[in-house]
Amino acid sequence: MEQADVIILGAGAAGLMCAATAGARGRRVVVLDHAARPGAKILISGGGRCNFTNLDVRPERFLSANPHFCTSALKRYDQHDFIALVARHGIAYHEKTLGQLFCDGSAREILALLLAECAAAGAEIRLSRRITDVGHDGTRFRVATEHEVLVAGSLVLATGGPAIPKMGATGFAHEVARRFGLAVIEPRPALVPLTLAGDDLAFAAPLAGVAVDATAAIGKARFREALLFTHRGLSGPAILQISSYWAAGGSIDLTVLPDIDLLAHLKARKDERPRAEVKTVLAEILPARLAQALAAGFARPIGETGDKALAALVQRLRPWRVTPSGTEGFAKAEVAAGGIDTAGLSSKTMAARDVPGLYAIGEAVDVTGWLGGYNFQWAWSSGHAAGEAA
Repeated sequence: MEQADVIILGAGAAGLMCAATAGARGRRVVVLDHAARPGAKILISGGGRCNFTNLDVRPERFLSANPHFCTSALKRYDQHDFIALVARHGIAYHEKTLGQLFCDGSAREILALLLAECAAAGAEIRLSRRITDVGHDGTRFRVATEHEVLVAGSLVLATGGPAIPKMGATGFAHEVARRFGLAVIEPRPALVPLTLAGDDLAFAAPLAGVAVDATAAIGKARFREALLFTHRGLSGPAILQISSYWAAGGSIDLTVLPDIDLLAHLKARKDERPRAEVKTVLAEILPARLAQALAAGFARPIGETGDKALAALVQRLRPWRVTPSGTEGFAKAEVAAGGIDTAGLSSKTMAARDVPGLYAIGEAVDVTGWLGGYNFQWAWSSGHAAGEAA
C-alpha cells in the first residue's frame, strides 16, 4: 500500500492543472488515468490548436443549476492568469474571433505546458491504470488499480463527463460521486449538433454543407455565428451554442442574415431587375443552394411576383422556427451538461461539503461553458481552486 497526499483521478485539463497546483504546495500528488496518454481532449480541441481560454470569460456564460457557483473559482484564477502562464512557457497564440484564443502552433504545446508544470511540482502521472476500487475508511481514501493500491487524505474527481466516448470519456466520476452520497444532475449532450425531422429535415438535408450567417435564439439566449446545414439537421457554432439551452420538445428561432432587410432587398431588385429570377436575386446575398431551395415554386421573374408572395418568402426566415427532433448525442457533443450537483460542493475549494477530502472539478461538475474556450477556463479555474485546498 502506497501513501500519497492527493490522488487525482483523470489526467485531462482539470486534473493536470490541479496536480500542478497541489504539487507546488509541497503535496505528494499521484494522478491516475485509464488512457495510455494524458490530455486526449486537449490534443483534439480547436482543430488541433486548442482554444485554451477566452478574453471575455464571465460567470453568466456558464450554465448550471446554480448559476453563481462558478463565480468564485473564475475570479480567483481567471483567463489572464492562464494567459500569463502560456506566455511564460513561450507559447505563441492569437485571437481568432469573439475573444477565442488559440495556439499559433499546436495543442500539444498546452499539454506540454501542463506536463512541465506537473513535473516541476513533483506530481506523478500514472497512465494505463484501470481503477478497480475506490473506498474511504473514515480518514483516508483508498484507490486500487491493477498495478497498485494508493491511500491519501484527499481524492479529486477529474475524469470529466460522457461526451466524446471514442476518446475514452465515461461517467466514472459521477459513479464515484454517487457512491459517496453526492447528487448528480443527469448529464446530457451540450455544444452538440441538432437533428431535424419531417418538413424541416426535408428542407435542410439537401443543403448539407451550406453555411450561412444567422442568429439562433431560445428566450433571452441568443447567438450569432455560422449556421451549417447537415444531412441530419443543423450544426455550426450558432447551433452548438444554442443547443446547450435547448430541451426536448422546445423550438429554436433562427434568423438568417439578421443585418439585412430581405424584403427591402427583394423589392429593390424587383424595380431594378424585373426580369431576374427570384433565386438569382436571393443568390446575391445567400449561398446559391439555399437561395434555390427558398425560391422553389417561384417560376415567374421577380418583376411578375407579387409583394405578398415575396413577403411570405421572407417570413420563412424571419424567424425560421424549428423544433429539433433531438441531438447527435454524446458522440458528437463537445461537452456534457449536468454532472455532480454543485449544491454539495464548496464554490471556493470544489470540496464535497459532507465528505472531507473529496473534491470534484472540471466537466465532472454541473458547470458548462459556452463554445469558445470557456470550458477549458473552467478546467483551469476549478482545478486551481481544488489544488490550492487538497
